[in-house]
Amino acid sequence: MMDLDWTETLIRLGIATLVGGAIGLNRDLHGKPIGLKTLGIVGLSTATVVLLALQLGEPGKVGDAASRVIQGILTGIGFLGAGVIVHESERFRVRGLTSAACTFLAACLGVVCGAGQWKIVAVAIALAFALLTIGHRLERRLHRALGGTEEPHEENPT
Repeated sequence: MMDLDWTETLIRLGIATLVGGAIGLNRDLHGKPIGLKTLGIVGLSTATVVLLALQLGEPGKVGDAASRVIQGILTGIGFLGAGVIVHESERFRVRGLTSAACTFLAACLGVVCGAGQWKIVAVAIALAFALLTIGHRLERRLHRALGGTEEPHEENPT
């Protein structure tokens, strides 16, 4: 059984909430249907159950308990992400995939924060913000440069 002190618990849960909320703020600033509160709660909730699994796991079997909890989280988070995706019936068009992917990312980062793997958190959040910041522009440029026949799939840049 792993026993974390209050400071370590606060750090793990706090950072999970902050990184999830930061991703949500990006979505909110782009007018997307998911925001700071939702993704902050996703990060917090996933870190919470990972910490619980680590606390309750048997000595020598902590990895087994945490592994099962993580599998459950990642399966279940798909339902929340699916709720963000909207299909418009006038034309075949699906919107919200990036927000759904951000929901999954916030959950994954919550898991990693719960496990206390700070290097992974730092690299993942940096790469996520790079993609969210320049991804649309890069996608459009590559689409034109590589001879795409129609405009990239999203009208509203994210």
